[in-house]
Amino acid sequence: MPPSSTFATGRYSRQVLFPPIGDAGQQKLAAAHVALVGVGATGAAAAGLLARAGIGTLTLIDRDFVEESNLQRQILFDEDDARQALPKAEAARRKIPLFNKDVAVRAHVADLTPGNIHPLLAEAHIILDATDNFETRYLINDYAVEQRRPWIYSAAIAAYAVSMNILPGDTACLACIFPEPPSGNVETCDTAGILNTAVNFAASIAVTEALKYLTGSQAKMRRTLLSCDLWNNEWSQVSAAAPHPGCEVCSRRDFRHLRGEGRPHITLCGRNSVQIHEHHRPVDLLALEARLQPLGEVRCNQLLLRFTRGEHTLTVFADGRAVIQGTTDIALARSLYARFVGS
Repeated sequence: MPPSSTFATGRYSRQVLFPPIGDAGQQKLAAAHVALVGVGATGAAAAGLLARAGIGTLTLIDRDFVEESNLQRQILFDEDDARQALPKAEAARRKIPLFNKDVAVRAHVADLTPGNIHPLLAEAHIILDATDNFETRYLINDYAVEQRRPWIYSAAIAAYAVSMNILPGDTACLACIFPEPPSGNVETCDTAGILNTAVNFAASIAVTEALKYLTGSQAKMRRTLLSCDLWNNEWSQVSAAAPHPGCEVCSRRDFRHLRGEGRPHITLCGRNSVQIHEHHRPVDLLALEARLQPLGEVRCNQLLLRFTRGEHTLTVFADGRAVIQGTTDIALARSLYARFVGS
């Protein structure tokens, strides 16, 4: 850790001038470890803000890869990342040292699951949610309450942003406010669109709250679920000041999401795609590339393989997980996986 005197005139000098942080707070940030679950729109913005603020260690977890349509709002990535279809966690790991080489970045190209959540998040002081689905958010909530680890829920869609701090034992948890995940048709970026300003707004709120926590200003953290529509200038807050006495997670400590109960092995993941994550086995990407070359267009790097045949594109990761684009038919996606990757 740099001596305190270096902060007054160096990279963080303007941040140190802000009295609630100061020199002591900056040293705490340098010693802090933040985990970001999701490195898409909100996650990319939050990762950049955290790294520029001087967070010592960032753990980045993301299951997806960079596409051209991401570049409108995912500010860590560029056109070359999209051409290579780099996994977002890896692309972020490469970008962050370009503007702050002192941040230790741990990138995991993975889907956060009950089986890996403990080792992936074990060292983080606080967890920031930047996912695109409630399945993962309820998993994080179970883990955070079980471990008494703070986390921050964030989401953005269209011009709408939402954020909530969860301080286990102090505030309400996600299940206190929403006992069950939303059902029926849920809007996504692919159906409702999204403004990059909404994304950056949500990330800025979440990172500010994380900085409060990490510098010892927990009393300043917001105790509400904050929602805002930036286009229509509509704001609302719902109290999250205390745990709900009947909450399944906070009160009864029943962690069914952490146990993996009812967790699907195949999920719709937006953009006319299906994710298959039931196969936990290593895939030899180079061998698969050689096998698929005669059958269609193949691009491969050490992290993933993309195979296009007709209207479908299969993106296969080294752990056996795959995203099948061009369909929302789970049976067809499973069939394509079995046909070209193996069952």
